[in-house]
Amino acid sequence: MPRAKKPANPFRYFHSSPEVIRLVVMMYVRFPLSLRNVEDLLSERGIDICHETVRRWWNRFGPMFAADIRRQRVNRMRGFRHWNWHLDEMYVRINGEMMYLWRAVDHEGEVLESYATKTRDKAAALRFMKKALKRHGSPEVITTDGLRSYTAALTELGNSAKQETGRFANNRAENSHLGTVRRMVPLAKAAVRGRGSVCPKPRNQPTRSGTSILRRKSSDGTVRRIVPLANCGAQGRRSGCPEPRNQPTRSGISILRRR
Repeated sequence: MPRAKKPANPFRYFHSSPEVIRLVVMMYVRFPLSLRNVEDLLSERGIDICHETVRRWWNRFGPMFAADIRRQRVNRMRGFRHWNWHLDEMYVRINGEMMYLWRAVDHEGEVLESYATKTRDKAAALRFMKKALKRHGSPEVITTDGLRSYTAALTELGNSAKQETGRFANNRAENSHLGTVRRMVPLAKAAVRGRGSVCPKPRNQPTRSGTSILRRKSSDGTVRRIVPLANCGAQGRRSGCPEPRNQPTRSGISILRRR
């Protein structure tokens, strides 16, 4: 029977010790320090490294350390009696397509699981819950909003007694979406500025002279020019607002026009 291969040591090609690498990465992630600040603090402790080394170590070992910390935390929380989950979903745009992002958050605000689907029905909620329960175990309480897909999925899984809903009970999961929303809004604005023609062009667009022309489509499919709208001052030249029926003259006398 062949022996199981041990996982390769991720630090095998580095001359520095794993303790120093972990210290450098944790200092940069845990505290609001720049790369050069970390370099200066380590030089005072006798560790001579460049700020570019800090950046490369953070890019390479940061996700590995975060996954290890998250795994250890989940293993500790499984034995905790009052481990509560908060489930929620939101709209996101992925590669130009609107999708639903499901998210499971515990009572301390730590994101446990994320899952993207095209639908928001019972099947999607069931796949998301099976994935979360298989990886993190079963909590004591599962707090959701009023979406019926959660109730149907929990009933099929046999955890309907653990579900709780309330007006403000799921704020923990709602707050976890703020980081995603902050990243999505600038990207959406940049996409609108880049395309330049996202909004439909108005039908009654003012011409260069400031006169807006009203066009109406008849029943036979032909477009007819109905009423030319005159200028109304400096603002009218830009917006093409129509000339009022009772327009005051230069003498200040308003002329009443009848049909």
